[in-house]
Amino acid sequence: MDKSINVCIIDDDEVFQYTILHTLEAHKSVGNIMPFTDGAEAMTFFNENLDNLDKLPDVIFLDVNMPVMDGYRFMDEYTKIIPEVVKKITIYILSSSVDLVDFEKTKNIKEVSDYIIKPIREPQLTKILAELVMNKN
Repeated sequence: MDKSINVCIIDDDEVFQYTILHTLEAHKSVGNIMPFTDGAEAMTFFNENLDNLDKLPDVIFLDVNMPVMDGYRFMDEYTKIIPEVVKKITIYILSSSVDLVDFEKTKNIKEVSDYIIKPIREPQLTKILAELVMNKN
């Protein structure tokens, strides 16, 4: 059984994308990494791969503030397709926003595991990945 973690990053910040991609690549537990620059791009991918267990991510790191489709609109659309998704996907909001409105809004989205202020620290990322490996079927 493959224990590698497929990771989806939905974030428009090129510097953050570059940094987290290289950080994730250094983790032996990480398999495929899927970067998207906005929620619409990611939603297209999800709609095309709803029943493809191998292509779907195990975890999504989602930014809040993005052009085209922000993180909250992505979550609105994602929750509509959850019944069709063949895999449990863990979702973390990763944002530079420290606005209490964002924290409160995120608390009301039961599909989101946690709200993490960027940049995500290496020990925190390592802990998340280790938990995902342990919980992988």
